[in-house]
Amino acid sequence: MPRLTLEYFALLRDEAGCPQEEIDTSALSLAMLYDELTQRHGFTLPAKRLRVAVNAAFASWDHRPAEGDHVVFIPPVSGG
Repeated sequence: MPRLTLEYFALLRDEAGCPQEEIDTSALSLAMLYDELTQRHGFTLPAKRLRVAVNAAFASWDHRPAEGDHVVFIPPVSGG
């Protein structure tokens, strides 16, 4: 079970109650990981509205997380 560092921004950070956390997961894809986190934190944004990055590079939702990965979920940005 890989240990990941997760980072959240904006609404996701508010819903998770923290900007970053480390977790162990058995998720086979980033989509499954986000589903797991939605159950844990009650995220209200659907995955299709987010971008996801692994180790500072954008990744696809079917990417399989690996030990030590740094995963960032990026919600839509509104400008002003």
